Amino acid sequence: MRCFYAVTFSTTIPRMSLRLRGPTISIIFVIVCVFAVDADAQQSSPAASGARILLLPRRIVSGEHATLAVLDVNGRLTPGVTVNFSNGDRFTTDATGRALFVAPLNPGVIFGSIAGRAGRVATTILSPSEASAAIEVSSAPRVTSLTDRFEILGQSFCGDADANQVTVAGQPAVVLASSPRALVALPPPDLEAGNTAVQVSCAKRQSEAFSVTFVGLELEADSSPLKPGEHRALTVRVRGTTAKIALEARNLAPEIAELSGGNPVRASSSGGAENLAKFEVLGRKNGNFLISIRLLPTLGRPQLGSYMHSPKS
Repeated sequence: MRCFYAVTFSTTIPRMSLRLRGPTISIIFVIVCVFAVDADAQQSSPAASGARILLLPRRIVSGEHATLAVLDVNGRLTPGVTVNFSNGDRFTTDATGRALFVAPLNPGVIFGSIAGRAGRVATTILSPSEASAAIEVSSAPRVTSLTDRFEILGQSFCGDADANQVTVAGQPAVVLASSPRALVALPPPDLEAGNTAVQVSCAKRQSEAFSVTFVGLELEADSSPLKPGEHRALTVRVRGTTAKIALEARNLAPEIAELSGGNPVRASSSGGAENLAKFEVLGRKNGNFLISIRLLPTLGRPQLGSYMHSPKS
């Protein structure tokens, strides 16, 4: 697993976080880990008991291979996790934190869930269609985060995640989950913010390059002591676009602090050169609290051309 150090804010895939220790907001050094399927064997793998997030392709194809993935609370691929489906199928993630499976034969909607955890994820089983000679991308995000997974819909992808190649500005992304009709990938770790070329290939087939705007989210906050009953503003600065961006803040420790406006709270950035969004917390008592802030991506028809960072030839 590739890791790098960051300061000023704490971020985990797929969220950006600010921590409060004791009565003060601490500006701390943290380790931000980027998914890498070929993780160093000497590093300890995340415990299956820490599994929290199930990644399923939104669409799978009857009788065809597909790949799911499971993440822990820190966004790390997690091996040894059992995933149950509503039709009775059960799979366990391998050493890479993923599981290759064959989609059920009957079309319709089924649900997957992590064993022992509340919540479930839906996926739609589609009937097999005539194979296309080329990969076609039907939906992709217009804007997504530099540190968050993103989804691509289309056809003629590979069900085995490792058989797909997704490049962003010519750099390889990590494919976390896949089916012939959907991919979930993580951007390269050293990607620059801005409008960037994305391309998908599989089994000697290749899509046209299309553009996605990747943005960085930087959290700014006063680090002085936060007293019970005090209101404190959290400012998110968006890098890589001047457009207004939809963000969601979620309070992961409501017993320690209150997120003004409910939980979760959605807000739009201001747009323009500064492009800021503001949230507010209210101190309730001393302790550790965690507010996660993430971008809300929207899928649309892929935009061809018009990108700042072109694919490498």
